[in-house]
Amino acid sequence: MTVPARPLVRLVVIAALALAACSSGRAPIRVEGDIVVVENQSAQEWRNVVITVNDHFRGGSPTLAPGGRLTAPLSGFQTAFGQRFDRARQSVTKIEVAATDAAGAPVTLKWAGDRAK
Repeated sequence: MTVPARPLVRLVVIAALALAACSSGRAPIRVEGDIVVVENQSAQEWRNVVITVNDHFRGGSPTLAPGGRLTAPLSGFQTAFGQRFDRARQSVTKIEVAATDAAGAPVTLKWAGDRAK
């Protein structure tokens, strides 16, 4: 039995569109202008989320829901001595995200330039 070509092509197109809609394609860590964006692309809540910019400047959130997005201005990140990140004088070279998932396992994300790891 042969399958007519038109319905088969339609099925392939629908499957490709469904697959594309399900995949995120966005990096979990991004810098958009003066804003740091961190997305929890997992199915578990993250707790005690700490974002470190250039090894010294920190910020964070107590939780980040599954599929949630955290946005923070770079000027809100500061060192232990209270110095704030100054975008006019500094560039972002790396970002690290550390958290714990709902099961207690560590979550670690790293960004260097335009590449999240």
